[in-house]
Amino acid sequence: MTPPAARVGWGIDAHPFNDRPPLLLAGVVVSEVLGVEATSDGDVLAHAVSDAILGACVLGDMGEHFPSSDPRMAGADSMEMLRRVAEKGREAGWVVRHLDATIITGEVRIAPHRPAISSALAAALGIDGALVSVKATGTDGLGFTGRGEGIMANVVVTVEPAS
Repeated sequence: MTPPAARVGWGIDAHPFNDRPPLLLAGVVVSEVLGVEATSDGDVLAHAVSDAILGACVLGDMGEHFPSSDPRMAGADSMEMLRRVAEKGREAGWVVRHLDATIITGEVRIAPHRPAISSALAAALGIDGALVSVKATGTDGLGFTGRGEGIMANVVVTVEPAS
């Protein structure tokens, strides 16, 4: 079977807030007031990107590669996990060609951190920063993000065969 010219993967992650900062997105501190409940460092963006890549490459999911039941995951660096996922994708013959992320929160301003977040993702994936889109939105008071209870990230990646 000839592999397709490209594949698309979708990832999502969400965590409830707590009062143990910092709050990280792509390894960038976006709040020194809020943190999240998580086994690892709780970086919802790095987790969603990782799941999107794993899905596009048909390599399982984050829980399979980095189970929360593994004691080594306590406080683990999510950006390191993302770098490892990108490497697994390359080993499977795929490279990320585009990333589009939306962070959903009403509690944290993302715009001031957008350049650093985009740069961190591009560096972790080994791609040009012009191929990384990071956006944020609120939910006008709806759902757990609208009530200020947590944060969520949705990500779509396109992968192409490595050349």
